[in-house]
Amino acid sequence: MDGPVAEHAKQEPFHVVTPLLESWALSQVAGMPVFLKCENVQPSGSFKIRGIGHFCQEMAKKGCRHLVCSSGGNAGIAAAYAARKLGIPATIVLPESTSLQVVQRLQGEGAEVQLTGKVWDEANLRAQELAKRDGWENVPPFDHPLICVAKSLGAKTVAARALECMQVCKIHSEVVEDTEAVSAVQQLLDDERMLVEPACGAALAAIYSGLLRRLQAEGCLPPSLTSVVVIVCGGNNINSRELQALKTHLGQV
Repeated sequence: MDGPVAEHAKQEPFHVVTPLLESWALSQVAGMPVFLKCENVQPSGSFKIRGIGHFCQEMAKKGCRHLVCSSGGNAGIAAAYAARKLGIPATIVLPESTSLQVVQRLQGEGAEVQLTGKVWDEANLRAQELAKRDGWENVPPFDHPLICVAKSLGAKTVAARALECMQVCKIHSEVVEDTEAVSAVQQLLDDERMLVEPACGAALAAIYSGLLRRLQAEGCLPPSLTSVVVIVCGGNNINSRELQALKTHLGQV
C-alpha cells in the first residue's frame, strides 16, 4: 500500500473510542456505581491496539518494511491488524501452546505465524533475532513508552514501567484465584452478554468475589466510594468451548 491511503494509515489512530457503561449487576454487588470501560470492542479484540497501533505507525513513518512481534495472542493480533492497515508484512512469533483459534485469527490478518518455544520468553528471543534483519522492526508486546505498563499474566517478569508506577503511585495489589477469575468471566457473560479472557476476569473478580467490599472493611479503601471503573480489557483466547474447558479443569460445573 502506498500513496495517500498509506499516508492516511500512518496518521489516523487504529483504536476506537470505547464506551464507558454502567453495569447494573456489578453495581448491585459492589453497593456503588460500577462502570465498565469496554476495551473488548476494539477492532483487534483488546486494549493492545492502542499502544501497539501507535508504535507500528511510528515505525512505518521511519521506513520499517517488516514488523515482527512475540506474543501469546492479543499483542500479536494488534500488531498484525496494524501491519495490515499499514500495508506492511508481519511475522508473529508465538509459544507452541498458542491456540489454533489465535493462529487462524493472525493468519486471517495476513500475518506469517511462527510457533517457537514453550513459553513467551523463548518466542521473544526468536522475534529479537528476526528483528535484526534489514528493514525489520521488533514490536514489543509490552514495557515500552510508546505502548503501555501492561503485562501478560503468564509471563515470568514484571514490566519495568509497572514497577516504577508501583513505587511512585498509591497502588494496592491483590491476588485473585483462578477459580474466581473464571467465575467472573461466566458471570459477566450472564450479566452483560460479553465473553472475555480470564486475565480480564481477574479484574472483574475483585468485585464479583467480594474483594472490593473486604478491602473497604479492612480500611485499605475508603468506606464510601463515588464509583468504580473496571477496564474490560477483552482478549481473543476465549470462546464458549474454551470457557467450559476451563471451568471443568477447575472443578466448576
